[in-house]
Amino acid sequence: MDRIAVLIPCYNEAKTIRKVVSDFRRALPNAIVYVYDNNSRDGTAEIARKAGAVVRNEYQQGKGNVIRRMFREIDAECYIMADGDDTYPAESAAEMAALVLDRHADMVVGDRLSSTYFEENKRPFHNFWE
Repeated sequence: MDRIAVLIPCYNEAKTIRKVVSDFRRALPNAIVYVYDNNSRDGTAEIARKAGAVVRNEYQQGKGNVIRRMFREIDAECYIMADGDDTYPAESAAEMAALVLDRHADMVVGDRLSSTYFEENKRPFHNFWE
């Protein structure tokens, strides 16, 4: 069983995955960083492996399939889940893990919306508010 497992589902994240893996390895040096590749065609898996991640695959397309596989396969005391697109700040991970491991919180939810996410993310409907 891992003490801390960083779970990163990925689909074509070659532009950012090296930084994401490196940031989490630096923020949580004792954690195992897992990248679950979901049929990327841009070299995401190899880049993640070279950055120090344990790379696994989910061949059924879709983020839900990846997440189900991650939680079936990885046994850990604490899970940190982030996306491979560098929208979650890794520097907050140690504090979040401590809340689970030391303070016995069942779950801690991070906040990427109060950062620069709105300026950086240009995908349709990701910044949509009613």
